[in-house]
Amino acid sequence: MQVIQNRRHFLTGFSAAVATLASAAVARAEPPPEITRVRLPVFVRIADCLSPIYVSEDLLRAEGFTEVTFVSSGTGPDSSDWLEHDEIDFDWNFPPSHIRSIAKGVPITVLTGAHVGCLELMANDRINGVTDLKGKRVGVDAVNGNPYLLVMMMAAYVGLDPVHDIEWVATPDPVEAFAEGKIDAFLATPPQPQVMRERKLGHVILKTAVDRPWSHYYCCMLASGAQYAQRYPVATKRVLRALLKAVDLCVSDPERVARVAVEKGFGSRYDYTLQTMTDARYDTWRDYDPEDTIRFYALRLQETGMIKASPQEIIANGTNWRFHDELRRELKT
Repeated sequence: MQVIQNRRHFLTGFSAAVATLASAAVARAEPPPEITRVRLPVFVRIADCLSPIYVSEDLLRAEGFTEVTFVSSGTGPDSSDWLEHDEIDFDWNFPPSHIRSIAKGVPITVLTGAHVGCLELMANDRINGVTDLKGKRVGVDAVNGNPYLLVMMMAAYVGLDPVHDIEWVATPDPVEAFAEGKIDAFLATPPQPQVMRERKLGHVILKTAVDRPWSHYYCCMLASGAQYAQRYPVATKRVLRALLKAVDLCVSDPERVARVAVEKGFGSRYDYTLQTMTDARYDTWRDYDPEDTIRFYALRLQETGMIKASPQEIIANGTNWRFHDELRRELKT
């Protein structure tokens, strides 16, 4: 079937194609990667917002990587644990997860922001805003997991005491727990918002794609093991270039991204995955300052007592924006 693009998508696609050609010329002028293996995370529980990782394989091979491995499990429940144990080379994760790793001395380096706005705080009809979470049951995959951390910060930001004001309920399936009335709210990641809307369950009280201050900061960032970035700077830049090109594809050719993600078994359902490409902000990685995001979330974590390190210490000990700055200039649109 022929796809007719609207003017915005055409211009974005054209600009992305020009940027791809220009960056290809730069890549040919660079030395080859010091290592041709790269390991990236995928998850048993499907997360459609990670589709750029899932469509990056051909782009990574074009950058000189002959062994591209997708790791689906490791030591610990979260991909941040896998990076800590050297089971993956790069981790695409929420900023608080990276920050907590840095605060406890894990040798990682946050390199760039990826996209904005994949999270939606869903609630029942008795809740109209974050302040209404007081005394309510909030579902999380695990206490101290990423959804827990993020809702903790959202609650603290509006003046709640998230430890005492909220009843935290651990549940492996928050959609079903919500449908059964076992929880009053939860932080949804794609495809959960799409499932909730299709089943006419609940409503959105906070959407990080549009609601301030969350919409002003990356919701996902890319980090590497510190030794990988130090030992293999050319390979690191090439990995970032491939992944950021994949992010651009989510804007210029979302249908292709959704189709490939589903065909590879990483996407939930074509229509859900395509809707994620529209709802999340993949068009902002050039515009946002990744250091601002780390500073913002580090301050929130410090305020809630989750870390003791200051934002300045986190930035000094665990970030490197050189590759981000170079690629932002190189991949201009």
